[in-house]
Amino acid sequence: MADRLNGTRILILETREEAQFSKLLAEQGAEVVQCPMFTIQDAPDPAPVEAWIRRAIDRPFDDLVLMTGEGLRRIMKLAVARGLDQALVAALARSRKFTRGPKPGKALREVGLEAQQTTEKPTTEGVIEMLGKLDLKGHRLGLQLYPDKDHSALTGALSAQGAEVDTVLPYAYDTKAADTSIVAAIHDMAEGRIDSIALTNLGQVRRLIEAARAHGSEAKLRAGLERTLIASVGPAVSGELTAHGLRTDVSPVEDHYFMRPLISAMAAALVDKRPKVAE
Repeated sequence: MADRLNGTRILILETREEAQFSKLLAEQGAEVVQCPMFTIQDAPDPAPVEAWIRRAIDRPFDDLVLMTGEGLRRIMKLAVARGLDQALVAALARSRKFTRGPKPGKALREVGLEAQQTTEKPTTEGVIEMLGKLDLKGHRLGLQLYPDKDHSALTGALSAQGAEVDTVLPYAYDTKAADTSIVAAIHDMAEGRIDSIALTNLGQVRRLIEAARAHGSEAKLRAGLERTLIASVGPAVSGELTAHGLRTDVSPVEDHYFMRPLISAMAAALVDKRPKVAE
């Protein structure tokens, strides 16, 4: 149903795939307020990533665990630059492949590969639960990580199962460039000019808190969130909100942790909203 969000102003925190999210929201009639949270960059030192690629080619992993689609794309970008992409794809084809949610699976399909199994919930805990059912003793396991996350629980669980874990961190976040826009978005929420904030990954929650604290605006952020509908794409984001003493107002129905179901949940919750008028 089109125009379900007419007259609403939705704040989205740009990271990955937010261009598509913005388009979907606009198609429903929302005025989308875009706030860049950070930029994604290649790993500052490509040498460890290249070394991981060469190890994967020389001795293909028994198992490969991908935490993000961005991670595989960055790995492939470097492999192409080094002329190793075809050899890497051939090597990864020999591994059992596991993904944290659907996005890494999409990245795999872009290079002609398929995941053997995907987590029921796109969380680290979901990965631990999924792999905990497998016999990994003596397996060489390639593990792609992502920035700003303590992965010790995951690596510890895999090692405890007897796996030889080989990690790679193929990208980094630049979190400083967007502080001005984040502070402006916090001000808009505090002034009641935003109907809903839509959160699609837990890093966005951390960035909001981090930037607010750095600029002395945490109290204003919390006040703004009190009067703004908080929409979470799924349990990982909701858990991060809870960890910071914040609530989740709406979320997609269970096992539908994607953009379209999130928009449907927001539309249902905002049905009685009227356009915000700046004071």
